[in-house]
Amino acid sequence: MMTETAHRDIGGVLLAGGLSRRMGGGDKCLRPLGGRTILERIVATVRPQVGPLVLNANGDPARFAHLHLPVAADVVEGYAGPLAGVLTGMEWMRGTAPGVAWVASFATDAPFIPRDLVSRMAAALEREGADLACARSAGQEHPVFGLWPIRLAGDLRRAMVDEGIRKVDAWTARYRLAVADFDVGPVDPFFNTNRPEDLAEAERLLASGHV
Repeated sequence: MMTETAHRDIGGVLLAGGLSRRMGGGDKCLRPLGGRTILERIVATVRPQVGPLVLNANGDPARFAHLHLPVAADVVEGYAGPLAGVLTGMEWMRGTAPGVAWVASFATDAPFIPRDLVSRMAAALEREGADLACARSAGQEHPVFGLWPIRLAGDLRRAMVDEGIRKVDAWTARYRLAVADFDVGPVDPFFNTNRPEDLAEAERLLASGHV
C-alpha cells in the first residue's frame, strides 16, 4: 500500500532525453524562465515528492553538473522517446536503489507541475487497484507524468526492443491505468514550453502572478 509516508520509496525520473526540435534543438529544459532554468524549477518541485531522483538525458552529462543529480542516458538507442526514459528510470532504480518499487516520471518542459502530483497519482492508483497511473487536465491525459511499477521493467524492455513499441499510450493500454485529475485554473499545471512562443507565454504567466 502506498501512503503519504511511503513516497520516499517512490523514485523519480526526469525525462530530458528528447531532441527539442520544436524549440530549435538543444536542451529546452535549460532555457531560462523567470531567473531560473525550466529544469531548476521542475527539480525544486519534484525533489520533495520522491526519494531517489535521476535525470534521463543523452550526450555530455557535464551540462547538468550544477544540479548535483545522477544522469542516465537512454538504455534503448535511437532517441526512442519518453518510454525509453521511463525504462531507463526503472532500470536505474533497480540497479541503484533496490528498495524502490515505483518510479514517477516527469517531463522537463512543464515548469508549473503540481506539488502534490505524486501523492495524487499514488492515491488514484490505490483507489482503483490499477497497475499504472498518470495525470490528466482539461480532459487530456498526460502519460509522461506517470507512476510506474518497476516490476514491469522487463515487459517494457521486451515491448520496446522486440516489438518496437514507442508510443506511451500504446504500452499503457495493456494494463489497468488510473488517472489523477487536476484543475486548470488559472493555469493548466501541465502547460509545456515546446516552442519559443510557449516560453514567452510562460514568462507572461509568471509575471502575472498566476503561478
